[in-house]
Amino acid sequence: MSELGVPYVPVAGARNALTDVGGLRVGHAAYTGEGALTGVTVVLAEPGGAVAAVDVRGGGPGTRETDALDPRNLVPRVEAIALTGGSAYGLDAASGVVAWLEDHQRGFPVGDAPHEVVPVVPAAALFDLGRGGDFRRRPDAALGRLAAGRAADSPNGAAVPTGCVGAGTGAVVGGLKGGVGTASCVLEGGVVVGALAVVNAAGSAVDPAGGLPYGVGLGLPGEFPLSVPEHAEHAAALARFAVDGPVEPPPLNTTIAVVATDAALTRAQAHKMAGTAHDGLARALRPVHTLYDGDTVFAMATGAKPLPAVSADTPYGVDAETAALAAIQAAAADVLTRAVVDGLLASESTETAAGTVPSYRSLYPKATARHRPRN
Repeated sequence: MSELGVPYVPVAGARNALTDVGGLRVGHAAYTGEGALTGVTVVLAEPGGAVAAVDVRGGGPGTRETDALDPRNLVPRVEAIALTGGSAYGLDAASGVVAWLEDHQRGFPVGDAPHEVVPVVPAAALFDLGRGGDFRRRPDAALGRLAAGRAADSPNGAAVPTGCVGAGTGAVVGGLKGGVGTASCVLEGGVVVGALAVVNAAGSAVDPAGGLPYGVGLGLPGEFPLSVPEHAEHAAALARFAVDGPVEPPPLNTTIAVVATDAALTRAQAHKMAGTAHDGLARALRPVHTLYDGDTVFAMATGAKPLPAVSADTPYGVDAETAALAAIQAAAADVLTRAVVDGLLASESTETAAGTVPSYRSLYPKATARHRPRN
């Protein structure tokens, strides 16, 4: 039980990944080499789609089709969500996802024939322009189509590759290598909540006072078996970062994410989940939601598991449904924090146009000696 009496049991799902939410699949594709260091990640729902929502809090967002997710608007469900590098240019990758969905006759029906659909693919972009050396090498429709196909080809419940993959290929967080991370939990009653984050923040994910990631304390037992860095290791890490870190701070950033559940949520309830999940970013990144970031969180609800029935005779509406919604919202924030930490720990040092971007594990080899990335 939480402090509010909400039945929230922090147990990881089978894969500790977004794909523990049944029916959701993840596909990555990237451009690397020859001046490229960027990619796309697609979260694909089952045919018929999922309820979706979004909450944008960064000062410099790059998004597509987010207005379609407003609960007051028409489209009730979406087939996929695209997360991409390349800033505003990279949003072209969503066109490839749309084309893939059209080929498979999936989307909002606008006619009688099966192919008469308009796929609505909300998307958000992070800033990684020029990190591979060529400003013009960024995600396009072909890369989006490839990522969508890979998501479709993966089995239900498959493991999610993390680290320097997909949209996280060129990600940087506070001067360290960022990337894709994921996490999940199973609540009392069996509802699953999962998150996938692409960590590319202007702020830092690491506490400079001691060297541990800010969000590590929210890890489940054994999830992040880090030791507190010894003074000598922390001092050496700070010194090495001063030498091997980026030549200059990244000019623009953005952390983008998807949180999802298999509970049956309305669009308004999904919107509340997306907003609450931003608390998870605030626990893992400092500062967050800056003018240099376009921090965007999407929410998806597959509807496989109904919420408890509303009780008419309970005062103030504090009944089983309300408690279940509160637990899902709390879990969304926690799993997103854990996904950010996972993305930080899964990433490897990477050569960029500005020099080597060190990974957290390369700076703290002793503190992370017991941690084993999933990939």
